[in-house]
Amino acid sequence: MIISIEYLYWLAGLVLAITALMTFADREHPRRLSTGLFWLLYAIVFLIGDRLPPAAVGIGAVVMALIAGFGGVGHGKHHSLPEEERRASARRLGNRLFIPALLIPLVTVIGTMLFKDVKIAGVPLLDPKNVTFVSLGIGCLISLAVVCWLTRDTVAQGLRESRRLTESLGWALVLPQMLAMLGLVFADAGVGKAVAHLSTAYINMDYKLVAVAVYCVGMALFTVIMGNGFAAFPVMTGGVGVPILVGMFGGNPAVMAAIGMFSGYCGTLMTPMAANFNIVPAALLELDDKNAVIRAQVPTALAILVANIALLYFLM
Repeated sequence: MIISIEYLYWLAGLVLAITALMTFADREHPRRLSTGLFWLLYAIVFLIGDRLPPAAVGIGAVVMALIAGFGGVGHGKHHSLPEEERRASARRLGNRLFIPALLIPLVTVIGTMLFKDVKIAGVPLLDPKNVTFVSLGIGCLISLAVVCWLTRDTVAQGLRESRRLTESLGWALVLPQMLAMLGLVFADAGVGKAVAHLSTAYINMDYKLVAVAVYCVGMALFTVIMGNGFAAFPVMTGGVGVPILVGMFGGNPAVMAAIGMFSGYCGTLMTPMAANFNIVPAALLELDDKNAVIRAQVPTALAILVANIALLYFLM
């Protein structure tokens, strides 16, 4: 392919490496060395992670976890324009401010729908296995160019703003990537079998409603713990979904899987571990209560979870 997903990994790694260098150079940063090291290790994963031994990447991940766990990821002092200047710029640009944000999904859809089969000299233009992600990356680059043209500012200012946002999010920025691998780790470790043993040993699974409730609630609870419905799915489906709902009660696997994942999303609404959904918005909006998003979502999540139990019971 001409434009590979690997190029976007390199670009993300380059931005993170620049963030690390800016942090190291920031004499006013209270934790510049540990914070800079955190972002540098993360940058290395994107830049050369596939060329490093798995053990080296694992050690880097452990070091990052230790830095974050001991409060080593801090915020620098970012010098922004005075509020009056920012308001004046916003008034001057008006609704044109939304153009760069809208360009990202627009370019992503266009690239996914129109360029997925385009070839030049027999070579695919976009990575066939990652057309959507490559299109998203191209959309972000086009959006950056449009931002610079609209604001008459530079890419360097964009990198400074990138560092500010990255530090505002902090270690939570890394959570989605790490949690996405957790489900496979749990599955390989036999957690699904352990869940099946505990469920059948201490809960009477002879009743269909009980089995359905255990599966749906278990999906939500494991998602709360792991922060990712995809990580919870192999554990609960391997432990309860397939052997009990499908094997014992003859349930429809498609219905079981769809409603099971939806139940996992209920857990996503209720956990800070789902950082990209719940912690990141609170940080970007600079809310005083970091759990404000979660508090607003809990009633909806619980109501949907109850509805999922009923749907799976009657449709399975």
